[in-house]
Amino acid sequence: MRSFLRRWLLTTIAILLIAYLFKGIQVEGIGPAIWAALCLGFINVVIKPVVKLLTFPLTFLTFGLFALVINALFLLGVSLLVAGFRVTNFWNALLGALLISVVSAILNWILGKSHHR
Repeated sequence: MRSFLRRWLLTTIAILLIAYLFKGIQVEGIGPAIWAALCLGFINVVIKPVVKLLTFPLTFLTFGLFALVINALFLLGVSLLVAGFRVTNFWNALLGALLISVVSAILNWILGKSHHR
């Protein structure tokens, strides 16, 4: 449970940071960012494994790049579900999904380093 809460918090922070720096993603406060992070977490745990399995041949043929397309589509889907969270188009979703993943990984790495001291 602690791991889930940590990942949820880090994704929320990443969404807020990317929305602040990148105009293609807009968040109207912390509430929509929290809900967007929760929806992304749910999608990544429940839906993504099935989609990855079904799209494995295409992902393999594109050397994994199709996984970015899947993440962008999930981010666009979350923007349709969460009021106050908006992704303007597919290309911004693609870049946003990549940036959110990178920022989340960096935050996780930094906090993981400080946690082990």
